[in-house]
Amino acid sequence: MSEVVLKKALSPLMLWGLGVGYVISGMYFGWNLGLAEGGTYGLAIATVFIIIMYVTFTFSYAEMACAIPKAGGAFEYANRGLGKHLGFVAGIAQNIEFIFAPPAIAAAIGAYLNLIYPSVDLMVFAIGAYLIFTIINILGVQLAASFELVITILAVIELLIFAGVTLPEFELSNLQINPLPNGYEGIFAAIPFAIWFFLAIEGIANVAEEAINPQRSILIGFGSAILTLVILCVLTFTAAVGVAGWEAVVYPEGSTIASDSPLPLALSQIMDSGHILYKVLIGIGLLGLIASFHGIILAGGRATFEFGRQGYAPKYLGKVHGTFRTPANALIVNTLIGIVALCTGATSEIITIACFGALGLYIVSMFSFFALRKKEPEMERPFKVPMFPLFPAVALIIASVAMIAMAYYNPMLAAVFFGIVVVSYLYFLLFLNKKMK
Repeated sequence: MSEVVLKKALSPLMLWGLGVGYVISGMYFGWNLGLAEGGTYGLAIATVFIIIMYVTFTFSYAEMACAIPKAGGAFEYANRGLGKHLGFVAGIAQNIEFIFAPPAIAAAIGAYLNLIYPSVDLMVFAIGAYLIFTIINILGVQLAASFELVITILAVIELLIFAGVTLPEFELSNLQINPLPNGYEGIFAAIPFAIWFFLAIEGIANVAEEAINPQRSILIGFGSAILTLVILCVLTFTAAVGVAGWEAVVYPEGSTIASDSPLPLALSQIMDSGHILYKVLIGIGLLGLIASFHGIILAGGRATFEFGRQGYAPKYLGKVHGTFRTPANALIVNTLIGIVALCTGATSEIITIACFGALGLYIVSMFSFFALRKKEPEMERPFKVPMFPLFPAVALIIASVAMIAMAYYNPMLAAVFFGIVVVSYLYFLLFLNKKMK
């Protein structure tokens, strides 16, 4: 009996929708917490460096994704370039990113719906969202990607309308109000929130095995997605802060507690909350959260699936559903872990741990890039990164500096992240290493 394989159904447009969808919730919430750390200048400087990191990383990563179009993404490249032990490290970092990002977004979805329906506990909405979107992903990748494309387009339109409404009220002087409240240290403290603008863009590589003509589609998907996200990031940041200064999109009036809703706070500076446009924009805003939540569940399922298929995790995680041809077991396990994390209520800490996972993935991936160039120079590479070796070197350096800075400012969370990696690696060594082919 032949092995059931993943279905090839994704076009370049669907890959663009997935790439932008994975990330777009970062434009709607979370990024403004970096303003409390670094002010306008601090977060802006951190974001410029993070944009450079993501652009150079994305094109370097696209080279490997086009040459090795496998569902495992980062850990496939590390496994082949650096060996199975560092392959495991890349894989566990990737899984930490994709498993811990959705609970933070689910909490935001729950809190958002709780404002509309205060009689229903936000955890009911958050867990309900997990169950609904896991089921959609189990039912088929084409259904999941088509759904993602529609809500991503709507979420992009919403951000463009937001910019169109707020930019006429923009004043340059508002960007200069208390621009560096914590000095230059604030730049480093703002790094995780700058990363949140783009976290999970690399998830496009995890559906490469399901892409139609992956060698061409992946490059188009990556390139168009990162361009779209950079434009949206600059527009959203400038439009939101330019209305009344950074404090207006961090602290609600009369409060000293940072808000997770920067766009509504910016809009409230120029229109009443009862205004029809305000209600429409906030209503569509929920789609941005759903797009990323659903998209990262999709990518995370593929990462965990390949982890199991290659023997780095229990084999049942690497099974494809016989009817739907999707990684159902991996999706279910990721959801169960995510719900446990969600129930801790520690949203900002979960975001930071996801960022640690992302940076770990980026660092090992760039080492993999250089190793593959040296080890397999004759490998067919349908796309080659421009300005080699500058692009991958810049991505590696910025990711490494960001990892050190985040560990310095978040020592306990760094200990949790590295603890998960070490314990998982010990489990691999003791129970799975000898069973691998």
